[in-house]
Amino acid sequence: MAENIYDEIEIEDMTYDATLEIYHYPCPCGDRFEIAIADLRDKEDIAVCPSCSLMIRVIFEVDDLPKPEGEKVAEKNNQNQVTLTAA
Repeated sequence: MAENIYDEIEIEDMTYDATLEIYHYPCPCGDRFEIAIADLRDKEDIAVCPSCSLMIRVIFEVDDLPKPEGEKVAEKNNQNQVTLTAA
């Protein structure tokens, strides 16, 4: 499968679409490589162009990905509880 990988791209070089929850990157064919954030959280690292056979490997750390909405709310509530407890 490695021979089918067009390139390796740092996730910082990709564009994140929060509405669709995907990262994308321009493909030489004119379309774009896409990978869902859910796939990245599942440690998938191959983004595919829907118009051609090219694939890229995404270089990333799972801990650096945007948090799911539910986790953001829980994290904020935990921070508020710590603040209230400390006061």
